[in-house]
Amino acid sequence: MSHPDTWQRSPFISNPVLRWAVYLGVIVYVGWTLVTLPIDWGRVAEGLVRAQRIFGGAFPPSFERSGLLIDGFLESLKIAVLATAGGVLLSIPIAFMAARNIAPRPVFYLGRAIVIVARSFHPVIVAIIFVKAVGFGPFAGVLTLIVYSIGFVAKMLAERIEEIDFGQVEAMRAAGAPYFSTLAYAIFPQIMPRQIGLTIYQLDSNLRASAVVGIVGAGGIGATLANAFGRYDYDFALAITMVIVAAILLSEGVSGWIRKRL
Repeated sequence: MSHPDTWQRSPFISNPVLRWAVYLGVIVYVGWTLVTLPIDWGRVAEGLVRAQRIFGGAFPPSFERSGLLIDGFLESLKIAVLATAGGVLLSIPIAFMAARNIAPRPVFYLGRAIVIVARSFHPVIVAIIFVKAVGFGPFAGVLTLIVYSIGFVAKMLAERIEEIDFGQVEAMRAAGAPYFSTLAYAIFPQIMPRQIGLTIYQLDSNLRASAVVGIVGAGGIGATLANAFGRYDYDFALAITMVIVAAILLSEGVSGWIRKRL
């Protein structure tokens, strides 16, 4: 028997009837979804055979065309670096526009609208649009990841600006400091650690995303991977995949090491 003073966490929904009704509704919905999904089990069985053929042809991985692999990876690295630099530079003014505590109301709504639009679409969809607009190649990948960077960095930086100690801003304003001096001496020092951390994280994220958007023609090692699958070079495709995984693991380790020392 528990002591009457023992603390117990309250349930998510306090009303037991409503709580069990929600549980039952979720179970019924999941079951109904599984039953009504248009799954072609014959196609699934054929897919297992094809998967066996793909994996059978992928081993051992082939690194014979290492020059092509290295060129693709270096192109992905260039895309990630350029997109991170451009995205972060554009994100800073957009973040100030989207910060409720320092931007006028019309500017705030405009900044939030830009962030929402940038976050609304998956990078693959944006990559398809830019490939159609500017053609195949790394330029479409750079533009895609700039939009992707704005959606994340501007949002997180705007939230950090809204959390600053506003007393420093009020002191600068009371002393008659102009607007840009207030930004430079009262706001930037408070957000700079977060900005550096976001930049490192976004570079790491863009390196991963560059491999994905390349599959739809936006350059980088993803395009090399798509071409390998198109030629049924499954052993070369496995080698490319291994390089992508190794590069992401390395970038994770380096970015984590840098963030710990900020």
